Amino acid sequence: MDGQLIAFTGVAAGMVALPGADFTVVVRNALASRTAGLASALGVAGGLLVHTALAVAGLAAVLVTLPVLFRTVQLLGGAYVLYLGISGLYALRLRISEENRTPGLGPGPEAPQAFGRALRQGFLTNALNPKAPVLFLSLLPQFVPAGQPPLPRTLLLAALVVALALIWFPAVALLVDRLGRWLRRPRTARAIEGGSGVALTGLGLVLVTGPLLR
Repeated sequence: MDGQLIAFTGVAAGMVALPGADFTVVVRNALASRTAGLASALGVAGGLLVHTALAVAGLAAVLVTLPVLFRTVQLLGGAYVLYLGISGLYALRLRISEENRTPGLGPGPEAPQAFGRALRQGFLTNALNPKAPVLFLSLLPQFVPAGQPPLPRTLLLAALVVALALIWFPAVALLVDRLGRWLRRPRTARAIEGGSGVALTGLGLVLVTGPLLR
């Protein structure tokens, strides 16, 4: 393995592991069930596959250079993340209200998240991330050695990013499930669900109301 590939692996690993909306969605769904957490993790990896494929095909450059198109993706991504945050906070409020109406019963088990729905949430959260095309366009070319055909090398780098995501996000989901007995305690679960809802809502508002991310 050459030095540039080792350096790229480190940079890409940090980029994949950086907490964001996709990380929050995986954790939140993993609290519901291991299956939902793993489904979300696979969805996030699928979203990254879309971004890397666009970067390899050169379509990401078109997206970045057309402000209207880029802003449209930014608004769609922000609206979806905002929806996830608000819906999560609303569901939490309903559950707390139900617990208050029937004191002493405690919270009932949360309904398992459907595999397809969790997969879709993970995929859309990552695929609609407007920062990803900029990151991949600015990152991948820096690790293509001069004089080497760019396509095979870029394909290798893109595959490496997706492989790292397939390691990291399922590991997060499994860790959350492993710690499930503690994390699913009523007070802890409410704190995590509330925190994830606030985080997703805040991220969505930043994307929807903020300036063009360029």
